[in-house]
Amino acid sequence: MADEKQQVETQEAEEEREKDTSLNEEPEAADVQEVSENELEEAQAKIAELESKLEESDNRMVRLQADYENFKRRTRLDQEASQKYRAQSLITELLPALDNFERALQIETDDDKTQSVLQGVEMVYRQLLQAIQNEGVEAIEAVGQQFDPHLHQAVMQVEDENFESNTVIEEFQKGYKLKDRVIRPTMVKVNQ
Repeated sequence: MADEKQQVETQEAEEEREKDTSLNEEPEAADVQEVSENELEEAQAKIAELESKLEESDNRMVRLQADYENFKRRTRLDQEASQKYRAQSLITELLPALDNFERALQIETDDDKTQSVLQGVEMVYRQLLQAIQNEGVEAIEAVGQQFDPHLHQAVMQVEDENFESNTVIEEFQKGYKLKDRVIRPTMVKVNQ
């Protein structure tokens, strides 16, 4: 009987332990579930934050790449323009000398010595003109053309029935273009 009593007590003790364990397990499971939900929310928030930062970084990288490509394109265009118009400053400085050569060649004389000098001046003028033409310089045609403010500079206006309105009648100073860029506009007289 004592054995039975001891067995019953042992069994009751085990049942109580099981109840305690099951009672203890339920709150632990709830805690674990709460902790898991909190950790999940934190992890999702962290993931969203990291995804946002990644997208921001991607956008910044795309903008930087576009800026770099634009920089390369601008640099290339600047270099091409620099190469294309490399002689512009020299040619601009030479234009007054060309004007003076043209004025000198307009002198009329019967003296043989002066004629010889003028022939030498004309040869130098032609060589200089050929040299700048080789660089892409060309004179701007004006007389008989329609007035173009991009190519011509009107210094005088007259009324002449022999010419159409807005037509260049006379050229006072030659204008020049270097490739497609006007170096100096032609000074002209224009019909109204």
